[in-house]
Amino acid sequence: MKTVIAIDSFKGSLSSMEAGKAVKKGILNVLPDTEVVIKPLADGGEGTTEALAEGLGGEMVRISVHGPLESSVEAQYCIIRETNTAIMEMAAAAGIILAGKDRRPLDATTYGVGEMIADAVKQGCRNFIIGIGGSATNDGGIGMLSALGFEFLDKDGKSVGINARSLQDIASVRMDHILPELKECSFRIACDVTNPLCGPDGATYIYGPQKGVTEEMKVRLDRAMEHYAHVTALCTKTDYKNHKGAGAAGGLGFAFLSYLHADLQPGIRLVMDAVNMEDAMGGADLVFTGEGRLDHQSAMGKAVTGVAKLAKKHGATVIALAGAVTDGAEICNHHGIDAFFPILRRVVTLDEAMNPETAGQNLTKTTEQIIRLIAVRKTD
Repeated sequence: MKTVIAIDSFKGSLSSMEAGKAVKKGILNVLPDTEVVIKPLADGGEGTTEALAEGLGGEMVRISVHGPLESSVEAQYCIIRETNTAIMEMAAAAGIILAGKDRRPLDATTYGVGEMIADAVKQGCRNFIIGIGGSATNDGGIGMLSALGFEFLDKDGKSVGINARSLQDIASVRMDHILPELKECSFRIACDVTNPLCGPDGATYIYGPQKGVTEEMKVRLDRAMEHYAHVTALCTKTDYKNHKGAGAAGGLGFAFLSYLHADLQPGIRLVMDAVNMEDAMGGADLVFTGEGRLDHQSAMGKAVTGVAKLAKKHGATVIALAGAVTDGAEICNHHGIDAFFPILRRVVTLDEAMNPETAGQNLTKTTEQIIRLIAVRKTD
């Protein structure tokens, strides 16, 4: 029997690979001759870099960059040397968590994201996988692009700046000094939103308020974004203003599309491609997936149902394990998960349940019982 394990992290408790190894132990305790393949899993959001670094044997790199409000922050990203691939999250340099309570959307910048990319380029990376969720910014990505050598100029040929305040003043874009290696680079962007850049469904109106955009700011900032899109279209001969995902991360999706020729993909699809999940599923009889909390939202494009869909394509039975299961999780049974099981064995406090040793043991023991049932049925 071939079994594939692809479990999302139990946040605050177990990494994706740690959870996978605990499940593998439970399988082999019962059926030691089983072929078991573990793949890291994430949905493109927080924790994706660490999951892929651990699962693909990557090297974590730490670098000091400009944070969203320009003060220095220590960001980290992953390099897979074998494939010259850099894996990073924009939130490491421009995340809303880094801004804390200091929400200043007109001042926030993605400049540090560009610094991370430039550092990876200098280290030989030419392939990029970047998650763009959780931003503090609404700068249309001009901060990131400025760090890569793009120059946004006003009508007098002077630099306009690197934040949202600057968008309305852009008259032209100079590309004479961009990093020459960028033409050799490919960018795959984990993007799970479909919003356009401008308008009532765009970056400013939908996501701006959580970053500090007030009602008074909305109209002016959205018009500035529209102006930036117009200048970009003239300079690049492209028009991605209404492209799905252009409004992601305060317009960072638009910047990647327009200036770096990026491919925006749903996070789970991008991650599964990166770890060759399709190949792993070939010939699989049983697939284990799961996450810390399984609920009705787990069926909405999340990692577990992404794995389940792929597993069903290959005719495998799918079992999901979770630290907790809430009402409504049954919808997962209509999205490829044949059965799901909570792993808690007795009533404990949240801290006890999330203790890594306890969570690992619970995953192993729950898996053992599932495999025993499968073994009996195969014997019968």
